[in-house]
Amino acid sequence: MTAPAAPPTLLCIDLQPAFLAAIPEVQRVHWRCSFALEVARGLGLPVVFTEQVPAKLGHTAADLLALAEKPVVLGKDAFSAFGDKAIAAHFKASGAKHLLVCGIETPVCVYQTARDARQAGYHVTVLVDCVGARRADDATAVLAHLAQAGCSVLPAETVFYALLRDAQHPFFRAYTQLVKKYS
Repeated sequence: MTAPAAPPTLLCIDLQPAFLAAIPEVQRVHWRCSFALEVARGLGLPVVFTEQVPAKLGHTAADLLALAEKPVVLGKDAFSAFGDKAIAAHFKASGAKHLLVCGIETPVCVYQTARDARQAGYHVTVLVDCVGARRADDATAVLAHLAQAGCSVLPAETVFYALLRDAQHPFFRAYTQLVKKYS
């Protein structure tokens, strides 16, 4: 008998107020990340937040952090979360195999983290509606490149329905309420 596969981990990149303020579509990004966090809590998925140089740039938006159950919060200096040895070690020790990526900024930290995680052997799904950038054209180019590099680039709702598999899942009814709430 084989052990069940580890659930995916929701990796929330740099959702700090200083960065959120620079994103033109901040309300959409915040709203969709809130959706992903509430679903992760309902499904019992592990949640990891990274913070870019938190001593200088501040910490994760408190309201987003509050949506996660027992989140892990890890500071970093590198743009890629996997460029930080402690974060890379955390993921290796956790047994995670699949990362669901949300956050900012798509052409920098999201891109480098997804690329490096993929190169390290993780399955990476970028939740395309849960990422943001200062310039939309940059994000579009980067997301296309990540898809060509083997990352899945999909809407959060699609990914979470796939995790549920069917309407018999115990979280299905609550999930559909979250879909309506965040539509």
